[in-house]
Amino acid sequence: MKTMILFYSRTRKTSLVAKTLAQEVNADYLEITDLNNRAGAMNYIKASVDAFRENKTLIKPESVDLTDYDLIYLGSPTWAGKPAPAMITLIDQCNFQGKDVILFATMGGSGGQKVIERMQEKIEPRGGRMIKSFQIKTGNKKTEELIEDVKTIVKEEDLPIYGI
Repeated sequence: MKTMILFYSRTRKTSLVAKTLAQEVNADYLEITDLNNRAGAMNYIKASVDAFRENKTLIKPESVDLTDYDLIYLGSPTWAGKPAPAMITLIDQCNFQGKDVILFATMGGSGGQKVIERMQEKIEPRGGRMIKSFQIKTGNKKTEELIEDVKTIVKEEDLPIYGI
């Protein structure tokens, strides 16, 4: 069974989580790039509004062929209680028919459960089946702490078993 981790990361924290997760569960991974500039305070405010309204954005790659994968992890930061626009756009452009999906959200403080619920609402009509989800608080954490948090979740949730 092949596993793919798809994620978007503005501050690199979701990227660290996804790459650590990929190592721990022996998965391929692919970062989705938002082609709109999301750097800086003013662009972050605009990004939060885009997330809240679920505005689409231009992404690279435009879609991902999931044919060769049985298990898909999708990871998004939490913006205004919603998934990042790049992840909403990606979900709308992918075929999840017959795929098992594990969702994860990163967040500075709270709101991750709403992100997971919204991604699930969008994936299920596209044929995906959410089998598990988790959240990781990233606020005020050092790299080493985030890596340990991911390893703890992998162990506690027995995530490698899903990739067998």
